[in-house]
Amino acid sequence: MSKKVADQLVEMMLQAGIKRIYGITGDSLNELNDAVRRCPDLQWIHVRNEEAGAFAASADAQLTGIACCAGSSGPGHVHLVNGLYDAQRSGAPVLAIASTCATKEFGSGYFQETNVIKLFDDCSHYTQVSANPTQLPRMAQAALQTAIQKKGVAVLGFPGDVAGLPAVHIDSSERIYFSRATICPEKTELQKLADLINRHHKICIFCGIGAADAHDEVVQLAGRLKSPVGFSFRGKMSIEYDNPFEVGMTGLLGLPAAYHSMHESGLVLLLGTDFPYTPFYPGDRDIVQIDIRPENLGRRTKLTMGLFGDIKTTLQALIPLLEARTDTSFLDAQLHIHHRVQEHLNTYVLDKGTKDQLHPEAIASVINTLASEDAIFTCDTGMCNVWSARYIKANGKRKMIGSFVHGSMANAMPHAIGAAFACPDRQVVALCGDGGISMLLGDLATIKQFNLKIKIIVFNNRALGMVKLEMEVMGLPDAQVDMVNPDFRLVAEAMGIRGITISEPDEVETGLQAAFSHDGPVLLNVMTDPTALALPPKIDLDMVRGMAVSMTKMMLGGKFDNVLQTVKANYKHLPDLLDENFIK
Repeated sequence: MSKKVADQLVEMMLQAGIKRIYGITGDSLNELNDAVRRCPDLQWIHVRNEEAGAFAASADAQLTGIACCAGSSGPGHVHLVNGLYDAQRSGAPVLAIASTCATKEFGSGYFQETNVIKLFDDCSHYTQVSANPTQLPRMAQAALQTAIQKKGVAVLGFPGDVAGLPAVHIDSSERIYFSRATICPEKTELQKLADLINRHHKICIFCGIGAADAHDEVVQLAGRLKSPVGFSFRGKMSIEYDNPFEVGMTGLLGLPAAYHSMHESGLVLLLGTDFPYTPFYPGDRDIVQIDIRPENLGRRTKLTMGLFGDIKTTLQALIPLLEARTDTSFLDAQLHIHHRVQEHLNTYVLDKGTKDQLHPEAIASVINTLASEDAIFTCDTGMCNVWSARYIKANGKRKMIGSFVHGSMANAMPHAIGAAFACPDRQVVALCGDGGISMLLGDLATIKQFNLKIKIIVFNNRALGMVKLEMEVMGLPDAQVDMVNPDFRLVAEAMGIRGITISEPDEVETGLQAAFSHDGPVLLNVMTDPTALALPPKIDLDMVRGMAVSMTKMMLGGKFDNVLQTVKANYKHLPDLLDENFIK
């Protein structure tokens, strides 16, 4: 039998390092599905929703370097879009195969016809449709190389009729080419930067995901300058550990020390970060940004200098040009604030709450203790991000995956699917909100079908917690944020997954231990306090006014119990609100 185009595509994907395709098969994908069936080195992962498949591929790619998802003609590949936005904005190399109707039907408004190029243009680096066998090799080569080299999504439109035609060999497409490069600013720019740094005595370093492979260089730089080191959520797992200079995160999920360090310094060094929350940048300081993506320079805050380079190479060249400091007074002050904040965090760890009102901080802290040293955590957007950011500790071996840039709900569970396939020997823990798990609940069946040993922790606060907080800060009474949930334990058991519910404080440790010790997938339904607040590192008067107005409106509307419960649940935060380090 002659080689078909579908077989040719499979061979090229294997050469690029792809081991799995996440998708749902169907008409226009049948030839590709059959080619995978006949290939022992490539596995088809049958998900229940293509969106979940795209999220899974995103996590897989972030852990292994390249992954693939697929959607059949029309609705099948439209479902991929949200997960592909997540992959694109996370820098995850993903090949998305969007099969289409037969080529003879193009432009006729045929059943399930879509314009693939227009549809995926905004969430990919490359999108083309292979309309004949001669085009496929070069398009597949370009798609794979683009995804890997540009770290994002490449979409290959793949008509069902083309997939079954005889393959055409193209000499130039026999190999997939990709390589790594180091980029360093010019010596004159580095010297200018060194001169600027040498003039300042209070310097703060702030790192993002772009500094992930430069941990040792960042610590060396901080030691030389006696500087505190803050980081974004995406930079946390690679910068926090073995770092005596770290002062945590800033931003909506962060705590005061990093915010304070940036605003009290004379110079802020932004290393590999495109941190989007402009209110958290100081407005009257020298700010230098170094990034491998030059388009990021200066788009969040006014810069004194912007340099194009990878962080590891740039710091290796920069550090020898810098004067070593001996004065630790600024660093010591920031570390003192950070350590005091860490003590505040223990308030809700020691007090686990009451029946059906468990403190989510305590849950996250116990998870951190029980999880393995090389665990992979996936976390839903919203309040789960807060508890993950503040209580899951980095050690250089753990990974944290979330929809940190796209900010999608429902990412944690499908991300965990991809992580479990990518790293079958590592523990995978999905930290899910009840709103998030509800959106793609059907893919619990995927976890059961492949017996993925994922530990799914549902922080069940019966509400869209972050949205509720946003409304209150704006001075709006919360509306349409409450949720009437199913019993997630019973849902899990109906899917064939072990289900556990924790509703009492004395069940926290035993319930979590039972989940982590179970040899198989588990869903742990934790009844958490719906009034728990996640205070940002900067509390301004507008926020205070907003909360006061919101509470007043709720009381006038008759919700006295809600207001009282919110105050009671968060009274331990009140001393913090009066602390000069929280109000600026």
